Amino acid sequence: MPVALTPRERAALKARAHALEPVVSVGNAGLTESVAAEVERAIVAHELIKVKIAGADRDAREALCDAICARVDAAEVQRVGKVLVLWRKRDDRA
Repeated sequence: MPVALTPRERAALKARAHALEPVVSVGNAGLTESVAAEVERAIVAHELIKVKIAGADRDAREALCDAICARVDAAEVQRVGKVLVLWRKRDDRA
């Protein structure tokens, strides 16, 4: 289950994410196994990432954003247009 962020945490993460570029792009095929694996790799490496989502249908993009968050167990920081910002606390034990 994704972590619930407080408004203060969300604001701080938004500020950190502002300068980031999307590291994963989701195409018209949607959330495939390879896309999910790439999002997982990126969030493990960076903790805070941007994902760019293709598609013109707003409802489909929202459903896809929710599916990505659930799949990688990450908190949604922000959604702006076709860009999703995800955060998951890095596990330093590994």
